[in-house]
Amino acid sequence: MLHGLTHDDNNRSHDESMRSRLANPPRRGAPRARKITFLPALAAMAGFSLLTTGCGERYLVFRPVGPVGQVEKDLIILSIILVLIVIIPVILLLWHIVWRYRDVPGNPAPYDPEWSESHVLEVIWWGIPIVIVGILGAFTVRDTFHLTKPPEKTAAPLTVQVTSLNWKWLFQYPDQKIATVNFCEIPVNRPIQFILSANGPMNSFWVPQLGGQEYAMPGMAMRLWLQANRAGVYYGHGANFTGRGFAHMAFHVIARPRTEFDAWVRQVRRRAPVLTKIGYQNLVHPGVVAPMSFSAYAPGIFETALLKESGMYMKRDLTILDKIHRRGGT
Repeated sequence: MLHGLTHDDNNRSHDESMRSRLANPPRRGAPRARKITFLPALAAMAGFSLLTTGCGERYLVFRPVGPVGQVEKDLIILSIILVLIVIIPVILLLWHIVWRYRDVPGNPAPYDPEWSESHVLEVIWWGIPIVIVGILGAFTVRDTFHLTKPPEKTAAPLTVQVTSLNWKWLFQYPDQKIATVNFCEIPVNRPIQFILSANGPMNSFWVPQLGGQEYAMPGMAMRLWLQANRAGVYYGHGANFTGRGFAHMAFHVIARPRTEFDAWVRQVRRRAPVLTKIGYQNLVHPGVVAPMSFSAYAPGIFETALLKESGMYMKRDLTILDKIHRRGGT
């Protein structure tokens, strides 16, 4: 009997507990609300991580060593600032809306299902992007046209003809009549005019610390102005996928003082072999090679490769080459 009474009491207690839970259901939004409070901290951490990703040594575009790279770095920073003007308010507004209008009992937020439009809000979300795009466009156009000219006019430019091959880079110096493979030496504080083409798949020539990339395309002569204001060795790589050996399309640009550059040119002329037409055809053949230097090269190598790929129809490119020859390579 005692055992039966205890069992009935337990049943009545359980029924009363269930009725109490049904009469006073738990607030569905309470646990969710506690989680939402972490959103500002997460947003701050994400923003901090985004802003500090360019501080490491691996992010070469944020460590320019010449005027072209500096202009492009400033444009990147301006773009980041303008984008953050949009992103940060949107993230904060999203958090505010989720918190303010969360589905919990007793939420005092107004409920207006008949709301349809707001001229003030329309002006804000159309006006701000238009202003941002206008500012970014104006600076981009200005810098783009500025970078199509020599970075500085303090010294005569040095011309280097660059040919993208499978999977190597050939650098020819029309003034000095020498050539190198997979490395390029330039004098400090002197504008460098790179004339880019390809005798193989289309590629993209990029030295991050000196400036942005430019395409090297068969049958076309593309111009890229760069300059190094500090001596050093700077990493370069093809920025366009070209097949199996693409990972080996790396090269180095070595910037030296003018006297050391001239001494290097004299050394190459004395000690390096000549690049013959047969040797050039061996370079054109797909493969990976170590850095090489040549004291001379067969005349017309760059022009022949350019014309072979319908470059004869590119009158602008032929004009560029004609000016180089008439000025003695500069």
